[in-house]
Amino acid sequence: MLLSSMGRRAVLTVIAALAVLAGGCGRSAAPPAAVTFNKDIAPIVFANCAPCHRPGEAAPFSLLTYADVVKHADDIADRTRERHMPPWLPEPGEFPLVGERRLREDQIAAIQRWVSSGQIEGNPGDLPKAPVWPEGWQLGQPDVVLTPARPYRVSPGSDDVYRNLVIRTTLESGAFVRAVEFRTGGAPIHHAVIRVDRTPASRRRDGEDGQPGFEGMAWQNVQDPDGHFIGWAPGRGPIVTPDGMPWRLDRGADLVVEVHVLPSKTPLTIQPTVGLFLTRSPPVQTPVAVKMGSKLIDIPAGQRDYVVTDTYELPVPVNLLSVYPHAHYLGKEMIATATLPDGTVKSLIHIKQWNFHWQQDYRYVTPIALPNGTKLSMRYTFDNSEANEDNPHHPPVRVRAGPRSTDEMAELGLQLVAKSPEEAARLAQSFDERELLANVAMAELRVREEPNRAEYQAFLGGSYVEAGRFADAIPPLEAALRLKDQSAGTSNYLGVALMAEGRLAEAVKHFQRAATLGPRDERIHFNLGNALGGLGRAAEAAAAYERALAVNPDFPDAHVNLGLLLFSRGRPNDAIAHYERAVALSPDSAVIHNNLGGALASMGRFREALQHVQRALQIDPRYAPALDNLKRIQMINR
Repeated sequence: MLLSSMGRRAVLTVIAALAVLAGGCGRSAAPPAAVTFNKDIAPIVFANCAPCHRPGEAAPFSLLTYADVVKHADDIADRTRERHMPPWLPEPGEFPLVGERRLREDQIAAIQRWVSSGQIEGNPGDLPKAPVWPEGWQLGQPDVVLTPARPYRVSPGSDDVYRNLVIRTTLESGAFVRAVEFRTGGAPIHHAVIRVDRTPASRRRDGEDGQPGFEGMAWQNVQDPDGHFIGWAPGRGPIVTPDGMPWRLDRGADLVVEVHVLPSKTPLTIQPTVGLFLTRSPPVQTPVAVKMGSKLIDIPAGQRDYVVTDTYELPVPVNLLSVYPHAHYLGKEMIATATLPDGTVKSLIHIKQWNFHWQQDYRYVTPIALPNGTKLSMRYTFDNSEANEDNPHHPPVRVRAGPRSTDEMAELGLQLVAKSPEEAARLAQSFDERELLANVAMAELRVREEPNRAEYQAFLGGSYVEAGRFADAIPPLEAALRLKDQSAGTSNYLGVALMAEGRLAEAVKHFQRAATLGPRDERIHFNLGNALGGLGRAAEAAAAYERALAVNPDFPDAHVNLGLLLFSRGRPNDAIAHYERAVALSPDSAVIHNNLGGALASMGRFREALQHVQRALQIDPRYAPALDNLKRIQMINR
């Protein structure tokens, strides 16, 4: 007899039920094995947590034993489930990153089961050996060990602390750095960024408020060294440059270590140590460090999805080595992409949940080749609402672009390598021009909104000067002075603008005022010397250059200009001494080598002169003054 469809389903249901019953009569499946610390959890903790959670490191407690881990079990379960630990912000992507610290889903699940099932210790025989780390420095003994001369003492409080600690290098000669190792000395330093100041500017600010260093985040005089991001965070380990790309540390340059210290209920002592590992080999290639972003950030109070975008089209082909995304407490999501000329879109980095506390740069395992015409894009989202637990303002307030941690930034650092020095220079110039335009746009906006703020007028005038818009710079700088601006920098900028416009006598007055306000600024004395020299007041100009060198004996431009002045006044031997000092300070300057060569030739020292002129042409084969000097020397020696 044929069964209806309903009847067939009933029969199948009965058969399925009988199959289940039959299975139950046989051997039942074994329950899953219990998750234990010794067998399942210790390997995860030892590999991913203990590098920071151990004595002498930045983490606040140790996780080397069962007893250690049990005390923090619930917190470990929460932090790993939320992917706050281990600290690693980027999502898995197309291009693998060096040093990825990310737990697998099965590892996170194992931790959850272990905590929820009673935190069983397990068979002692299953416990792996505890990890062993090198005593002291991870890369061996550094070639140079540097530390701030005095410790910085942090008072208890509720605010994050950003402090720039200035470390004098005292190198006898320039060096090439292949790796940096940063040690906290046991202090709870959250993260640190190491930069270089080749001027005495940071040194002058050091200790202004009675404590070592000075406040704030990155400021204009410090630079990432030769295109390298030197950023440390717990778990980061030594910062090793790519093969063939050490960075240059000049004699007399200072390291400026920006440390971020979280609020503490007890006093803290901060005195980190920096180990430098040197190499005799100069770089085969030098990367270019550039930044995309916006300085027009203006986030209304309460807005949850404020978006900042920026796009840049590469003028030359490059290899992308690493990226450094940066925002402050309101940052939420970050996306950076590369759109190739054929329309293909590559995801460079995606951070779904930004955390200001765990910022760092991210290097790709394999550099990413990006052809000429590639469009780089960034899209950052910010949350300025009460729902953002990291929002430093409750209730929320309007937040704008600025260097303080309670301001905001939207930056994407890019470490690029071009195919030739000429293309690298073109790339760097392109981004420099973008930066200048961004500063002008930001300053113009601030002045439109608040024209009676002296600092805004000064910022606008200074931005115009840096952009070469000297005539435009004069009115806002004069306005800043009328508004009682008492800074040496504003008077100096006004002097530069007036000098560029040929108004030398007026420029001298402002440089003299700047020198009175900032007597320890060698560039002000140097500018004064240039203006006095332009007016034919040679003796006064020479005195100004000498004051600049008294402030900073390693200021090559002052040596060069004083040498030129002395040479023109019939003192060639004195001029040569200054040129030689300038060459020692700037050995890769075609201009200085050629000046020295010309001075030596005038003294009949043709063999030495020829060496320096030829060196100038090695540096810049098309440098016309050196080509002219070479012809003259060759004609004399015929």
